[in-house]
Amino acid sequence: MSQTPISDSATPATPSSITRVGVVGLGTMGAGITEVVARSGAHVWAVEATEVDLARGVKTIEGSTSRAVAKGKLSDQERTELLARITFTTSLSDLAEVDLVVEAVPESMEIKSALFAALDEITPAHAILASNTSSLSVTEISVATGRPSQVVGLHFFNPAPVQAFVEIVRTVVSSPEVVDTVAEFARRLGKEPVVVGDKAGFIANALLFGYLNHAVTMYEQKYATREDIDASMRLGCGLPMGPLALLDLIGLDTAYEILDTMYKEGRDRLHAPSPVLKHMVTAGLRGRKSGRGFYTYEAPHSPAVVVDAHTPNTAGEAVATRGIGSVGVVGSGTMATGIAEAFAKAGLDVIYVARSEDKVKAVRGAVEKSLEKAVQRGKLDEAGRDAALARLVGSTKLDDLAKVDLVVEAIVEELSVKLALFENLDEICKPGAILATTTSSLPVVEMAAITSRPQDVVGLHFFNPAAVMKLVEIVSTVATSDDVIATSRELCLRIDKHPVVCADRAGFIVNALLFPYLNDAIRMLEMNYADADDIDLAMKRGCGYPMGPFELLDVVGLDVSLAIQQTLYREFRERGFAPAPRLEHLVTAGYLGRKTGRGFRVYA
Repeated sequence: MSQTPISDSATPATPSSITRVGVVGLGTMGAGITEVVARSGAHVWAVEATEVDLARGVKTIEGSTSRAVAKGKLSDQERTELLARITFTTSLSDLAEVDLVVEAVPESMEIKSALFAALDEITPAHAILASNTSSLSVTEISVATGRPSQVVGLHFFNPAPVQAFVEIVRTVVSSPEVVDTVAEFARRLGKEPVVVGDKAGFIANALLFGYLNHAVTMYEQKYATREDIDASMRLGCGLPMGPLALLDLIGLDTAYEILDTMYKEGRDRLHAPSPVLKHMVTAGLRGRKSGRGFYTYEAPHSPAVVVDAHTPNTAGEAVATRGIGSVGVVGSGTMATGIAEAFAKAGLDVIYVARSEDKVKAVRGAVEKSLEKAVQRGKLDEAGRDAALARLVGSTKLDDLAKVDLVVEAIVEELSVKLALFENLDEICKPGAILATTTSSLPVVEMAAITSRPQDVVGLHFFNPAAVMKLVEIVSTVATSDDVIATSRELCLRIDKHPVVCADRAGFIVNALLFPYLNDAIRMLEMNYADADDIDLAMKRGCGYPMGPFELLDVVGLDVSLAIQQTLYREFRERGFAPAPRLEHLVTAGYLGRKTGRGFRVYA
């Protein structure tokens, strides 16, 4: 380590002066960063420890740029010029004249500290040293050098050539000029930077890995299959990947280290790595890079999943199903309307029951409008529209449901009201009719217990808008019969939905994973670590989420969000699930999100 603090006498690099960049480590992230920097016009010295690792890094960059040419994102000439700007080497001493170094070596404090001490000796006095760490303390890394004010975090997201977001991590001694220089350099790379303090996980990983860890726990408890957990979050929340598939992509060893680091810093039990993660890593099951993780792949580093011992056997032991020719839908809101439309379009006779003739007309009008839009967009022909409407009958009398094969209730999310309805349905509906609830968080077993046919009661949790969203959570109570589950699955496929099966537990799959993440985002805001705009940006640009947490909370409704979070907390008694005070205060003030014009943001 240099004995004299270089930063005391040196002038750090400026944005315009960064033309020579070193990248140390050519794994997935390092190779991607090298490509990104070379695309910007800077010359890159790409360093690996061994010739074997260097060759693998070269192959990764050549393959990535070839794919970019094939997709029309680079010309052959641009690719040739890009590769000419990269000098591949196994010698750190080749970084003696660079303006900036980005390290992307394994997530180990010992390895990173030793590297930064060496870089401090080799690089010129003006050079800025940046770490791509996703969770380790940048402050601790910086003190391995004699220029801690010129050390920052520069956290890219995978794949670096594609993801247009970086987190710039400042320490308590980082020079403001250095932070500004790195932020401007990131913009030169076509990235959108957010500057944050030095806290384990920063914004994106602090929120992402709590959610991923919760999904692992859900899988470990055998609450749902890996396929159903992943499908639920892709189809129910619009995420680009399910949590278990994402962990395989990240690497289970990397995920374990990130979670362990966050837990050691914050002592949040929700960040304590799920035991199965450590077991899998110890067994060499590290995800795609090893060919096995939560899924099994064709070969190491291959994205192609192959059948293994844990793949569900869809052909398994056949369970007799009940015939469903007619259905009833109770309710007149958005969910009830969408469910009625989905059934009618699929060829089922539908009787929907609303509380007044005006509401009956409103439901039919809404379905007519939706079907007409489908015709205009070419998703349905006129004959299909007319046939669906002909199968749709409205009523104000529950007694008209006496002969249907299945009833789906989609009324207000209030247990006492649902219990009264299920008592009535139990008396009205014929023996063998299935009674289903669309509740998103209330206990299905309580509705089953109020009837004389608990074996016929199931949860069918559709997602809004029900006519469009593909996911349906089939919720089985301890009393639900196997043939009811099988019938429900068959019915979902018939109406072009993707069914996932889970047990009757607060939040089921989607809400149990989604709302603790949203609650964590609110807590981050309460701690003034980042503002709502930066947190939303981090999750959208860094993790590919369709909406940031605060956008989503305002759309869902803060009162609805609070009720779901309270339900989760009451059932699991997990301290980290306790609703964030800011959420409670906003609801008390009547700031419920878009529907009231004000929530975490103010709407015109």
